[in-house]
Amino acid sequence: MRQDTTIARPWVIVVGGFLGSGKTTLLLAAARELESRGMRSALIMNDQGDLLVDTEYAALHGLEHGEVTGGCFCCKFSELVDVMGQLREHSPNVIFAEPVGSCTDISATTLRPLLEYSESYRLAPFTVLVDPERARELLRDDADPSLSFLFRNQLQEADLVCFTKADIMPEYPAIDVRQVRQVSSKTGQGVAAWLDELMSGSLSAGGEILTIDYEKYARAEAALAWLNLEVVVEPEQALSGAAILGPLLDKLDADFTEVGIKIVHLKAIIHSHEGYLKAAICANGQRPIVDGALGASPASRHHLLLNLRALGAATHVRAIVEEKVCKIGGSLTGLRVSCFHPVPPKLERRIPGIQNLGV
Repeated sequence: MRQDTTIARPWVIVVGGFLGSGKTTLLLAAARELESRGMRSALIMNDQGDLLVDTEYAALHGLEHGEVTGGCFCCKFSELVDVMGQLREHSPNVIFAEPVGSCTDISATTLRPLLEYSESYRLAPFTVLVDPERARELLRDDADPSLSFLFRNQLQEADLVCFTKADIMPEYPAIDVRQVRQVSSKTGQGVAAWLDELMSGSLSAGGEILTIDYEKYARAEAALAWLNLEVVVEPEQALSGAAILGPLLDKLDADFTEVGIKIVHLKAIIHSHEGYLKAAICANGQRPIVDGALGASPASRHHLLLNLRALGAATHVRAIVEEKVCKIGGSLTGLRVSCFHPVPPKLERRIPGIQNLGV
């Protein structure tokens, strides 16, 4: 693969997957793999709101990045194309794009329209990431109907499914899809092979188009309360990020469990001049997965971002989060909170049916 040709027409790799499937973590691992090959990459985040943990996480890793906020790629397609153009100023070989974790119908609303830009970009097959434990939960007959609807539709439209966390979950449930792989962002297992396959041209992009009930889709997304929060914490005495974040997540988990609010994905990142710490859980009572400076020294000033997706009323979710954050202690400045239920999608483009899928 010639470097000049690749940069003139970079790959666009869209990676979807349900909330908490490990999209950002995998894409950072993929960026490291590409860097080892002398290739540059960039990352586009997508969210219904702003104040994104994953954007902060990518920035702390030094990765060129952009955002499409205020709606999914399907509703913000022109903005996605604009951000792709901005990132091309950094001459990336690969642009990764990560849709909102509750979104589906990506092939018809995002990939098919992107094929019209084939003179400027090469579009890779659509990968959907799957957490094996989440899959077992949402494929059960008694699974929450809203979450199961979103999850099953994501599986159906994938060009390629990758089960994540292969280092701790080597076994995964059987699913009715053609192309299944395993990867581990932590160990790197399967990441290089996955990238090679995506950029080999052996699989089509946007090959699976859904017939989807958009009224049901809107109701399923609206079942989720969507909260993003930012605040600067200056404790009364210097504390480590772990000493602030750990108790906060524990108390949130306990309160949500007590009132019957189901955590679908809770993640937070806190950083100071001593380093950063990121923690995430995908269910009530789950032990957090952490990354960063767990043993960082105490600091007198911390920047905290928290993103939560939960099954419950937005007003109730916001009240609990604000109460617990305000009890951190010390001085809290610059507090910003957004909490809402997603509105029905208003599609900018949708290209169904059969057409030339060549890339």
